[in-house]
Amino acid sequence: MPPLMKLIRQLGFLRLGLESGRREGDHDRLVHLFRNRAELKKAYSGVQDEVQRLKDRIKQQEGATARVQEMLQGLEARLSQPESAYPTLVFYQLRELWALGRTLLTQFVAELAEQQEERERRAFLAEYNRLQFDRRQSIDANLRAAETRAVEARAAVTDFEQRIQGLRQFWHYFQRRALRQLLQEANLHSLLCAQELESARSARTLLDAEAPPEFAGLSVEARRAINLAAVAYAQSLCDRLAPTGLLEPARVAAGRREPPREDYGDRKHCEATMTAIQGARALLEQRASSSQEIKQRCDRLAELAKYRNDGDTVPVAESLSAAIDGSKALDDDMWEIYRVLLR
Repeated sequence: MPPLMKLIRQLGFLRLGLESGRREGDHDRLVHLFRNRAELKKAYSGVQDEVQRLKDRIKQQEGATARVQEMLQGLEARLSQPESAYPTLVFYQLRELWALGRTLLTQFVAELAEQQEERERRAFLAEYNRLQFDRRQSIDANLRAAETRAVEARAAVTDFEQRIQGLRQFWHYFQRRALRQLLQEANLHSLLCAQELESARSARTLLDAEAPPEFAGLSVEARRAINLAAVAYAQSLCDRLAPTGLLEPARVAAGRREPPREDYGDRKHCEATMTAIQGARALLEQRASSSQEIKQRCDRLAELAKYRNDGDTVPVAESLSAAIDGSKALDDDMWEIYRVLLR
């Protein structure tokens, strides 16, 4: 009976262990299931938010498309009627005339910035190379001196060792003791020289691996000079259009999205205006003697220009009020110049 009872108890413990292991496995699977469920709910919520955001963007795009279609329908209606078609053409040609001036000003600033940046980049690299050459010369001199000291120190150690080897007799005891003390000092000096040599080599390695610094961009002085040139060029464009009488109509047309209700006159007057617009385009695009003119304007503006602080690159418009060459360009934001100026 005792062995039988013992066997029964062992089977009972085995069954309890299996049931306990099964319960632990079920618990782990349940925890894993709830964790996956929480992650799925989170992902589903994120997808819903993304869907809602896309729906809002679609609604915004539909609204913008509807407004554009409405504008196109209005434009078609205007162009379909002879009495409104010619004024509409004049309106859009005036806008294009203003856009041409703004494009010319933008290209002018971009070209100056590119040229000046190339010059400053070359000067920056030349100065960096000069400094690197001076550093390399100094490091190489230190390296050569360290090599010489290391060789001399090692030679001194070798010399003491050879002299000690030559003193083998017992009456050379005191000489050997004195030389061993000198040898110890020579070994210490040789070790220090070796460390100096290693430091000099490390400095040379670091110099060779050093990457050139990045060019920080145009200096404040360069951006100020380019901005003054832009102001002078903008005023030059204004002066070219002033005799045609189209400067103000073009500026007004550029500030509107749709043709105004009032027209630009009858068909004959509109045709004359469009002819004048073509002549104004030619005036804007001419480049004859413009460089000298702009340089003279810049020199006058530079004498008057004031800035809010040392890092500001856009001149204060009031400081140029005494100059006919630039006050109107900044005061009236001609050709949207504030969007073109370099910050």
